[in-house]
Amino acid sequence: MKNIGRILLASAAAIALCGAAQAADLPVYTKAPPPPLAPALVSCTSAVQFIVTDCPLTYYGITVYGTIDMGVGYESHGAPFNKSIISGVTELVQKVSRPTGMWLQTPGGLTQSNIGIKGVEQIAPGFNFVFDLNFGFDPYSMTAANGPKSFLENNGIPLAAQSSNADSSRAGQFYNGIGYAGFSSPTYGTLTFGRQNSLELDGVLGYDPMGASYAYSVIGWQGTAVGGGRTEDARISTAVKYRVDVGDNLFRLGAIYQVGGYENNNATQGEWGAQIGKDFNFGAYGKLSVDAIYTEDKGAVTSSALTAAQNLLNPGTIAATISDDNSVMLLAKYTYQRLKVYGGYEYMTFSNPSSPVTTGFTGIAGIPVAFVDITQTAFAFHDEHLQIMWTGARYAFTDTFDAGIAYYHYDQNSFGKVACNNASASTCSGQLNAVSFDVDWQVAKKLDLYAGFMYSAVANGLANGYQVFNNWAPTAGLRFRF
Repeated sequence: MKNIGRILLASAAAIALCGAAQAADLPVYTKAPPPPLAPALVSCTSAVQFIVTDCPLTYYGITVYGTIDMGVGYESHGAPFNKSIISGVTELVQKVSRPTGMWLQTPGGLTQSNIGIKGVEQIAPGFNFVFDLNFGFDPYSMTAANGPKSFLENNGIPLAAQSSNADSSRAGQFYNGIGYAGFSSPTYGTLTFGRQNSLELDGVLGYDPMGASYAYSVIGWQGTAVGGGRTEDARISTAVKYRVDVGDNLFRLGAIYQVGGYENNNATQGEWGAQIGKDFNFGAYGKLSVDAIYTEDKGAVTSSALTAAQNLLNPGTIAATISDDNSVMLLAKYTYQRLKVYGGYEYMTFSNPSSPVTTGFTGIAGIPVAFVDITQTAFAFHDEHLQIMWTGARYAFTDTFDAGIAYYHYDQNSFGKVACNNASASTCSGQLNAVSFDVDWQVAKKLDLYAGFMYSAVANGLANGYQVFNNWAPTAGLRFRF
């Protein structure tokens, strides 16, 4: 208790976020988010120790931490660098992907560059106060990660001339990663308030063989899976989140609930989710972890750039599509000695909003959305059903060198007025397929060198409006964590 006064004072900003903040850990490459009660390492005492060991910058119970991730890559069908989009470039084939190849700077190949402050302080034996506040940025331009702003910067520009752009829950907020406070107990679980990861995002961080990396993971680069269908829903700014382990490894539970709507920097009018999971320890035969997650979103927002005509009428705004979504995600991971095998499946349903908006609103990036540019009837004839599945493995050749391989598949039904199986409309049935491979070498406790590639291809309805239909994207870089 001797440091509690200092902790409460230093974390006042994080506590204030309880009305508009979050509670989830940052993406940790190939690893699940660490438990909030993990024992702290001895703090760094010299510059040399900071560089050559994994000591944290912890003082009076408060830890300053962060990541710098920078690289370079080639894209056979790329689009120019954009300082706002969270990944800088489009390693995954997109509508803006051009027929020509290009070399590009590639920030965040493994992890979003970020800086944060967090703390754990004992209030009573077995009962801790916890908080975390984190900001993601582009290390090349030193600008805030802001997916919706990348649309604003491409408003009215012909597709063939646009720079890289994509939607994201990271929207320029000073807490665009996380921003939460709460309480944790090994017996009663962890209850946190504020800006927090969705249950699906936490799930993908732990069960994706590529650890939700931007350069090598489809479900890391594109937030459809982690947002329960809409990437802006990967994080909730005003969430109550609870996690608990029941019994002696009997099973684990998780739940999340959104308080408020668009007015509280959320991308839905309402969201809730539930999770159940369990670890099975087979001794010498390895360990199996499984989890199931269900989520419902009401009035979920997907942002997009304005056409030239829309931009003339409402400059300084962006467009949006609104829907009601629900998803079921099933996850599994088997660990045997140095080998880890991963698998995941998600089934999502999209329908017209049950409570349509009647006026324009301000999105999570603080950018207005004019009512005339809001689409609320995208699923007038049939609901859309999207299935995402993935599998892969990682093998640790040594304690500091490992490699991974992964396969990702999307399958969309035909949900327009007339059934179709071609690229004539975005409502036709369609597919996305991708494979990736990477190697990761920890040359020092806080420094990784990595290299690999992702190949992605789209077909039929999921290729509608594309200039090209595949992309080959090898990437190499370094990541420094402190």
